[in-house]
Amino acid sequence: MTEYMVVSAIRAEARYVPEGIPVVVTGIGKTAAAVAVSRALAERDTADLVVLNVGTTGALRDGMAGLYLPSEVINHDINADAVRAIGLDPQESLKVDGGDGTVLASGDVFVTDPVIRARLAERAHLVDMEAYGVVFACREFGVPVRLVKHVSDSADEAAMDWPALVDASAKALGEWVRSEVGQV
Repeated sequence: MTEYMVVSAIRAEARYVPEGIPVVVTGIGKTAAAVAVSRALAERDTADLVVLNVGTTGALRDGMAGLYLPSEVINHDINADAVRAIGLDPQESLKVDGGDGTVLASGDVFVTDPVIRARLAERAHLVDMEAYGVVFACREFGVPVRLVKHVSDSADEAAMDWPALVDASAKALGEWVRSEVGQV
């Protein structure tokens, strides 16, 4: 029987996850996410586990709203070309099974600058700060992961209103988890 573990950056994003489903709160950024997820996976039996990374996301392209299940996550703040030029694989892009075809840029930069937004929009639809770390850790442990992201803002100056927008996204994320996993 499949078991689920929900991962979110902050508790507020997972506020409406049904009781009985374990929630791991990672903190902000890829490194914090990778460490928290690795610790949680190392402490439990992962044989039938699926990790659900739920959280808010900024839309990099106009007109995007609602819930998305990205199929790819890219590490947007690594100099991948330079790493490749010295003969190493930067692994800047990770595929995610069960997605809807959207691409999520993930990095430690909280995107509010229109120039950065436009640059990222050339490669991705959405942006967050933790998904790459979550997917990387799950891949290392051989645990399936799904990304479930709700658009909270447009990754521009309006993103500074994010604290006031989290609850609406959390409700949509909680409803998705309830419908996907069922009430436990």
